[in-house]
Amino acid sequence: MTGETAAVAQREPTDKEIRLVIGASSAGTIFEWYDFFIYGTLAYILKDAFYDVENDTLGLLLVWSTFAVGFAFRPIGAILFGFLGDRLGRKYTFLVTVTLMGIATAGVGFIPTVDTIGVAAPIIVIGLRVIQGLALGGEYGGAAIYVAEHAPPEKRGFYTSFIQASVAGGFVLSIIVVLACRFIIPEDDFAAWGWRVPFLLSIALLAISLWMRLMLSESPVFQAMKAEGQISGNPFVESFTYPGNPKRIFVALFGITGVLTTIWYTAFFSALSFLKGPMHVDAQTVEIILLVAGGIAMSFYLIVGKWSDRVGRKKPIVIGAALALALLFPAFWGMGQLANPGIAEAAERTPIAVSGPACVTDPFAELFDREQTRCGKVLETLTASGVPYTLEAGASVLTLTAGGEEIALEEQWFEDGAARREGIHAALSSYGFDFSKQQPPAANVLGIIGILLGLGMLSALTYGSVAALLSEMFPPKIRYSSMSIPYHIGAGYLGGFLPLIAGVIVASTGNIYSGLWYTWIVVGFGLIVALWGIPGGPPRDFEDRHEA
Repeated sequence: MTGETAAVAQREPTDKEIRLVIGASSAGTIFEWYDFFIYGTLAYILKDAFYDVENDTLGLLLVWSTFAVGFAFRPIGAILFGFLGDRLGRKYTFLVTVTLMGIATAGVGFIPTVDTIGVAAPIIVIGLRVIQGLALGGEYGGAAIYVAEHAPPEKRGFYTSFIQASVAGGFVLSIIVVLACRFIIPEDDFAAWGWRVPFLLSIALLAISLWMRLMLSESPVFQAMKAEGQISGNPFVESFTYPGNPKRIFVALFGITGVLTTIWYTAFFSALSFLKGPMHVDAQTVEIILLVAGGIAMSFYLIVGKWSDRVGRKKPIVIGAALALALLFPAFWGMGQLANPGIAEAAERTPIAVSGPACVTDPFAELFDREQTRCGKVLETLTASGVPYTLEAGASVLTLTAGGEEIALEEQWFEDGAARREGIHAALSSYGFDFSKQQPPAANVLGIIGILLGLGMLSALTYGSVAALLSEMFPPKIRYSSMSIPYHIGAGYLGGFLPLIAGVIVASTGNIYSGLWYTWIVVGFGLIVALWGIPGGPPRDFEDRHEA
C-alpha cells in the first residue's frame, strides 16, 4: 500500500467525514426500505387494486405472495451486487441499487388497476417487485459494510446501528407518508387513486438519495485492497471456499439473520395485519399506533449497537432470541385483548362451534378454480373475522352454533362471500360479537403501543449489532458477498415469506394466533445455532480474531 491511497486507508476519518458517511448511508437505506415497505403498508388497498378475487383472505394472501416475490429475488441481488461490490467498490454498487429501487417503486404508482388491464396488472407488479428484490439484495450489504469500514473498531457497533435503525425508519416513513396522504386526500379518493401518491414520491426520494451518496468517497478498506492488488477474482466462489467460511455463512443465515428477520416482521408486519384484519381496528388508528411504536423503537437499535461495543455482539442476540420465545405468544394475546376485547369476551361467554362433513379450509380454492366446501367457507369467514371456534368432528350435517344455539345457515351465504360475511356477522352480533371498526380507548391504545415497544426491543436486541457482527465475521476481500448472501437468503425466504406462511397457517387452522408458531420455530432453531456459532467475547476485526 503506497502513496495517497495508503494514507487514506491508514488515517482515521474525521468526525465530519463519519457524519457524512452515516448520514448519507442511513438516508439512502431509509428511502430504499421505504420503497420496499410501502407495498406492505398498503396491502389492504392493493389487494383490491391488483387482484380480482371475491375472497378477502385469498386477496390478502395474493398481496403477501407478491410481497414475498421481492424477497425471493434478494439472494440473487446479493450474489450479483455482492460480486460487483467486492470487485468494483462499495460506493458505486449501492448507487446502482438505490436507483433501481426508486425506479421500480415509482413504477407501481403508474400501473393501471386490474379492472382496467386485467391480469396484466398483477404481472407487472410482480415484475417490479423482482427488480426491487434484486436492488435490495445489494443495498444492505453495501451500506452496512461502507459504514463499518469507516468506523473505528471501538465504535463500530454504534455507528453501524444507524443502518439497522434506518430499516425500521423506512417502515416508519412509509406510515408517515400514508397517514399524510389519508389526511389530505378524502377516504374514497385515497382508495381509488390516492394510494399511488406514496409510490410516486419515490422519484423525489431517489433524487435526494443519489445527491447524498454521490458526495461520498470509496471505502478506505476497499481502496487499500485495490492498491495492494488484493481484490478477489471471484467473490462468489471464494465465499464458499475460503477456509471456515461455509460455517460462518451457515451461522449468519440461521443463527443471526433467521432470528432477526422473523422477529422483525412479526413485530411490525404481523402486528399490522393482525390489528387491521381479525381485530377490526380502524386502519388509520393502526397506522398511528405503529408510527409511534416504530418511531420510538428506532432508538433501541442505537442503544443495543452501542452496548454491543462493550459486551460483544453475541450476548444481545442470544438474550433477544430467548426472550422472544418466552414472550411472543403472550404479546399477541395481550394485543388481541386490548384491541378488540368484545370479540374475546363474547367468544369466552358464547363459544362458537362448527361441525359437519369436509370441515377443512382451502385458502387458494378460488385461485385454482377449486370448489371450497360449504364448511370450509364458514370456517374461512370466521377466521377472517377473528372469531375463535371449536371444530367438532363426526357430524353429517353442517351446523354453526353459538353457546349451544344453532344459527340458521342461509343458502345464499354459500354462493356469495359478501352475503355470507354479512349474515354471519349479523347473527353473531346478537351474541355480543362486535365486528364494527374499532377505536380502542386511550388506555388500550397505550397498552398496545407498550406491547409493540416490547416487540421492538426484541427486534433491536437481535438486530442492532448485526451489521458490525457480519462485517467482523468475514474477510475484507469477499466481505460484501459473504455477508450479503446469507443475510438475504435468510431475510428473503425466512423473513420475507413470513406474512404469507403465517397467513396460510391461520387460514388453514382457523386460529388467528397459530401463524406465530412459524416465528417461534425459526427463532428456536436460530438460538441453538447462535449459541454454537456466533463468536463470543469482545468485538474484534476479522484479521485480529483469526490471527489470534
